[in-house]
Amino acid sequence: MAEKKSFYITTTLPYVNAEPHIGFAMEIIHADIVARWKKLQGYEVFFNTGTDEHGQKVYKAALAEGKDPQKYTDELAEKFKGLKTLLGLLDNLHFIRTTEERHKKAAQEMWKRCEAAGDIYKKDYTIKYCVGCELEKTDSEIENGHCLIHPNLELEIRQEENYFFRFSKYAPKLLELYKKNTDLVIPDFRLNEIKALIERGLEDFSISRLKEKMPWGVEVPGDSKHVMYVWFDALVSYISTLGWPEDKENFEEFWVNGTPTQYAGKDQVRQQAAMWQAMLVSANLPNTHQIAIHGFINYEGQKMSKSLGNVISPQEIVDKFGSEALRYFVAREFNQFEDTDISMEKLRESFNSNLANGLGNLTSRVVTLCEKYDVRALESDFEAAKKHPEVDHFLEKYEIKKAMDWIWSLVKRVDVGISTIITMKLLENNTDDAKRELKTYLNNLIEISSKLLPFMPETSRKIEDIIRIGKKPSHLFERIDA
Repeated sequence: MAEKKSFYITTTLPYVNAEPHIGFAMEIIHADIVARWKKLQGYEVFFNTGTDEHGQKVYKAALAEGKDPQKYTDELAEKFKGLKTLLGLLDNLHFIRTTEERHKKAAQEMWKRCEAAGDIYKKDYTIKYCVGCELEKTDSEIENGHCLIHPNLELEIRQEENYFFRFSKYAPKLLELYKKNTDLVIPDFRLNEIKALIERGLEDFSISRLKEKMPWGVEVPGDSKHVMYVWFDALVSYISTLGWPEDKENFEEFWVNGTPTQYAGKDQVRQQAAMWQAMLVSANLPNTHQIAIHGFINYEGQKMSKSLGNVISPQEIVDKFGSEALRYFVAREFNQFEDTDISMEKLRESFNSNLANGLGNLTSRVVTLCEKYDVRALESDFEAAKKHPEVDHFLEKYEIKKAMDWIWSLVKRVDVGISTIITMKLLENNTDDAKRELKTYLNNLIEISSKLLPFMPETSRKIEDIIRIGKKPSHLFERIDA
C-alpha cells in the first residue's frame, strides 16, 4: 500500500473592507495551480482561503455604510466565496472566516499558549499607526510623514494600554529557522529582506486594542476590556481552518506532516515570515514549510487605488476574456515575484496572440489535418503524456511563469512544424511521411493539453475532448478586436 502524501496550501485572508480585486485573484490562482499540481502527483491536498473580518479598517468601512459590522462582513464574505466559481478554483477549496466561532476559539487558544510561554504582557505605549496596514510603523518605514505602502493615508499617533507579544525575544530563533530552512521564503531576495530586518533589531508588537475604542474583534481571554489586534487573530486562521486545536488528526496530517505552504504579497513579508513564525514557536507548534511572496499589480503605470478609481476587479477581466484567459494571464503574463503593470489593451494583445491565434489556432490546425488524413490518437498516447518532468522542475520551486513559458515554447515548436514540415511533405505527395510527422505533432498537442491541466483546467479538458472526438473544433478562444 502506497504511503499517504499530504499537502497544505493557503492564501492570505484578504480584508473585507472592499470587494475582491485582481491582486488577490492572482494570489489565489497561483495557489490553485500549485494545489492542482500536487493533486496530480497523488497528494491529499488541503487548499485554504477565506476572509479577515476584524480590525479597524473593516469596522470603519461598516460604519461608513451604516451597517452592523457582522452584516457588512457577511455580505462581502459571499463575494469572496464567489471567486471559487469565477476563477475556476478547486471544488474542495476550504474557506475560513475569522468571525466564525471555531476560529475565535482557536485564536484564544493561541493567546493562552503564548501567554503561558511568558510572551504576552501589558504596557502603555505611543506609536505611529497606519490604518491601511493595521500596523505600527518604525521610522525606517515612514517617508515624508507617511507610510511607504499607504502614502495617501495620514499616520495616527496612538497612546493607550495594550497587550504586547515578546517579538524581540525571537530574533535569534527566527534567524536560526532561516538558516535551517533556506527555502522558507521565496524568492530568496525576500528572505534576505526579512533577515536584514531582524538583524537590525526587533521590537515587541501590540496584540490588543481597547474594546471601548475598537470593539470589533476577538475578546482577549481573561480580559473583556480588550480585543485581539487583527494580525494576531488573522494569522491563526491558517490552523483554525484545520480544526485546531480540537481536530488533532487533521492538524497532524496537513500542518505537521503536510509541508504547509503560504502565498502572500510583498507587503506581508514581516507578518508571514517573522510575526507568525514567532507565534508558532511561542505556542510550541511547527513552523510553516514555505512562503511564496508575490509582487503587486499596477494599472497603466499607476498603483491601483480606490481613490484613483483604477482598481480592476477579476470580474471585469473574466467578463471580457473569460476565466481561463485570466488564469493564463496570471500564470504567464504577470511577473510572479516582481510587480506587474497591466492594461486592458496589453491583455487583449496577449489574448489574441497567445490564445486565439496561438493555442486555439494550433489545436484547430492539428485536429483538422488529423481528421483529413485519418490520423488518430491512441489511449496509450494520453497515458504517456501524463508525466511532466519539465513542468515539475519549475513548480517544485513555485516558478509558475517559467513552467508556462516552457509549455508555450512547445506550442510554438509544434506551430512551426505544422506550418513547414507537414506542408512540405504534402506538397511532395509524401503522404505516409506526412502522416507519421502529423502523429508526432498530435502527440505533442496531447502533451500540451496534459501539461496545461493545473494552469488552465477547462482548456486542457476541451483540447483532450477535441482530440478524442477527432473532429475540427469550434474556436477555443474567439479573437477580440476591441
